[in-house]
Amino acid sequence: QVQLVESGGGLVQPGGSLRLSCAASGSIFNIDSMGWYRQAPGKQRGMVANIIRGVSQDYAGSVKGRFTISRDNAKNTLYLQMNSLKPEDTAVYYCNYLARTVVGGPIFSYWGQGTQVTVSA
Repeated sequence: QVQLVESGGGLVQPGGSLRLSCAASGSIFNIDSMGWYRQAPGKQRGMVANIIRGVSQDYAGSVKGRFTISRDNAKNTLYLQMNSLKPEDTAVYYCNYLARTVVGGPIFSYWGQGTQVTVSA
């Protein structure tokens, strides 16, 4: 089993910055992708940023140039640095891993519990 715990959310003024963290624990054999998603009230959950197979990165168009995804393998932690925040970035942010827990096993999708980010004056 894989556990993901997000932290770092909060209330910030427009133009401000936040860094989200996602600490992973449990038995992980191989990670296919890791990323951040967000869901605003009344809207579907959507991809914010992704690291695919440890190499390529993908960003939603609305956050390109403002958000940066990174990871610290030694700490088993995924980060999302968010700069120049806008009110429309307000949402619950979720960490997601697509991972195998055993050799040759299936890929499962794991989610954290989410962390609230509110951008408001």
